[in-house]
Amino acid sequence: MIILLALSVLLITYILSQIQKPHNYPPGPAFIPVIGHFYKIKSLSKALGGQHHAFSHLANIFNTNIVGLKFGNDLTVIVLSYPIIKRVLTEEVFEGRPDNFFMRLRSMGTRKGITGTDGELWNTQRNFVVKHLRNLGLGKQVMSTHIKNEVGNLLKILPNSGTQIRKLLAPSIINIFWDITSGSRIKGNDPRIEKLIELLNARSKAFDMSGGILNIFPWLRFVAPKRCGYDLIWRMNRELNALFMEIIEEHYKSYAADKNDDLIYIYIEQIRNDQPTFSNDQLAMVLLDLFIAGSQTTSTSLDFAFMMMILRPDIQQKVQSSLDNAFDRNEPIEYCERHRVPYVEAVLLEVLRFFLITPIIGPRRALHETELGGYRIPKNTTILISIASIHKDTSYWKDPEIFKPERFMSEDGKLVPHDNLIPFGLGRRRCLGEVLARNCLFTFFSEVIRNYTITLQPGAEEPSMIPQPGIVLSPKPYLSVFIKRY
Repeated sequence: MIILLALSVLLITYILSQIQKPHNYPPGPAFIPVIGHFYKIKSLSKALGGQHHAFSHLANIFNTNIVGLKFGNDLTVIVLSYPIIKRVLTEEVFEGRPDNFFMRLRSMGTRKGITGTDGELWNTQRNFVVKHLRNLGLGKQVMSTHIKNEVGNLLKILPNSGTQIRKLLAPSIINIFWDITSGSRIKGNDPRIEKLIELLNARSKAFDMSGGILNIFPWLRFVAPKRCGYDLIWRMNRELNALFMEIIEEHYKSYAADKNDDLIYIYIEQIRNDQPTFSNDQLAMVLLDLFIAGSQTTSTSLDFAFMMMILRPDIQQKVQSSLDNAFDRNEPIEYCERHRVPYVEAVLLEVLRFFLITPIIGPRRALHETELGGYRIPKNTTILISIASIHKDTSYWKDPEIFKPERFMSEDGKLVPHDNLIPFGLGRRRCLGEVLARNCLFTFFSEVIRNYTITLQPGAEEPSMIPQPGIVLSPKPYLSVFIKRY
């Protein structure tokens, strides 16, 4: 009887500890023992069409811009307004990344790379990569030359029969990132590029930013590895790691002390000099971070942009007129000359706002106890950032559900940037590939639209405005026809 009573007391104590919220924690649904809000968010996400919709739904219910949740034992806060999001993105206390099973799984059980790390490792690696990417031409004319070459190759193969443009865009964008990191481009028939595209796409659809049930109960990988998603994620991460290791090994074979014409050679030099935090495994994760940060989101943004040109031929015609008036027919379109076509820039800004390519960006971790919006945020709380909430917020945008490039234009036809449009984030953790991504987005879009009119393949189903869910949202497949203008 005494043992039974003691067990009952322990059970009650445990349950109370699981359901009791920290003092002055942000408002949200009642805590649920053991599993937390996992199934609630999962069911809401399925019903509403995405995790970001589930978070906005809860914010409306509790009349708050900061929602307090719990996944398993992990306190998790969702932020949904520009002032709060800006604080999280720019203040040092929120620069941490969660250190949990799911975050370590992406780097084969360790903490490596740039995106998933923090502290001295993150600081050293990020500064090194940013410095040498600039030295290799990021943001300079040499990078624009690489982009123009890939655009030229794409223009040669655009068919006048139905095609899924994403299948042509992805290799072109990846080749630009491949060039700057490994010093060469991959031929279109190289199986490595097809494999990389396949793995990056599958990875972006395999999980959400909360880490799912596997992050709450890592032991499920031993009893139900396929059902909990572990087998899929582990296989994808292993294959991606093997692909980058193969490239690194090729560089070792051709390495020489005076070779510094790509990022991998420069990084290998640091490894050979026994620099702390530099290793082959770390390099593989850095390469993965760079490809995820730029290539996939850029090709997806272009896919959405071309889809909208099919749905809105009036906007396509205005873009073509703008380009025709600003550039001679045989004059290459340069990113540095984008000020000559403010309407084209406005269209692309509206694509980034309207389509919510990454509705929830990388999670943060509170490095110590702090305050946010008047609420207490305990140390190591995970913060999920809903960019979608501000890009569709009626407080900042008139008619946010309407695609309207003119919102970024003044009455006299000048471009008017908007502080509340932050698709690449803010602060020191701002997207590493932003400059390259913006250049690719502008140059590819402008050259294709100047040279071709895009229409829907006759008899094909009209493109859907409802995207495919995932960490990176993408259009559902559609068939387009490219008709040469001259």
